[in-house]
Order: sequence, then C-alpha cells, then structure tokens
Amino acid sequence: MTADIWTPERTQQLTALWKDGRTAAWIADVLGPGVSRCAVLGKVYRLGLARGPEDRRVRPAAPPRATRRREEVVAFRPAAREPGPPKIRAALAPSAAMIATPSDPTTTILLVGAGQCRWPYGHSGEAGFGLCGRSVARGAFCAAHADIGYKKPSCTSESLLRMVGFD
Repeated sequence: MTADIWTPERTQQLTALWKDGRTAAWIADVLGPGVSRCAVLGKVYRLGLARGPEDRRVRPAAPPRATRRREEVVAFRPAAREPGPPKIRAALAPSAAMIATPSDPTTTILLVGAGQCRWPYGHSGEAGFGLCGRSVARGAFCAAHADIGYKKPSCTSESLLRMVGFD
C-alpha cells in the first residue's frame, strides 16, 4: 500500500525538502493527499536521512567532578556510649487516667475536621449530640479516648461465661 504512495519523484521531493529542514507535517501537505506525517517520518527513517551536522543537537560535555581521596572523606560516627546502667525510657503516652476527657462535646459532626477526635457524646439524632474534637493521637481518637476505644478485652473464664450467657 505504501509502495503506491512513494514514487521515485515523491521520494526525491521528500529527500530535498527534508534536507532543507522542513517538518514532516509540512512535507506531507506538499506531497498531497494520501501522504500523512507518519508516512513521511517512516520513509525518512527507512531512507536513513539525517538533517545534517549543523542541526544535530550536541550536549556540551559536563565538567569533570572533583573527587576526593578516601583519606579525605570524614565518615560520621556516633559518639561512644558511656559505661553505666542502662537508662529506662519513660512511657511513650500517658494513660487515660492521667488525661482528663472533656465532659461535653467541643464540635459537631458537620464541623469536625481532619486530625480531630471523633469520639461521640450522646446518641445521634438527639439534642446535644457532638464529638470530642481534640487533636488525634491514635487512629481517629485523642489519647484519652484511644485508651478506652482500643483497649483489648480481657479473656478470662468469667468473661467467656458472660459472653455465652451463663451469669
């Protein structure tokens, strides 16, 4: 199919226009119907045509980087530990008993933003329903409510009996 498009005259015209620096789209318009920009680029590739040395973009060579000898490089070394008993770390987060929870909601469900505690006060649909609104410490809750909400239930024989209905 492309053999019908590329007559020797069109190929000579393509070669001359390409060497003049014309674009493939412009050449396709000049060559007429049936010749697309992609057809021109394909023929240029198959013919191995280049624009010429003046049009080739040559990147300037990067200046050589200064290298330092291994002895000159100073490596970071942490300070040595002093001998003695190991230090005991303090607790990372205070317990719920140490943090006072607010007695009333500080925000509504429509006004709560990202990073605010979503612990509910009251029941939805009732007057006075709201959310804690303090800054989040873990998950969706502040530190005090996270201690309450994320507490693992104790698994004792009494709790298992209560769970199945034997009181």
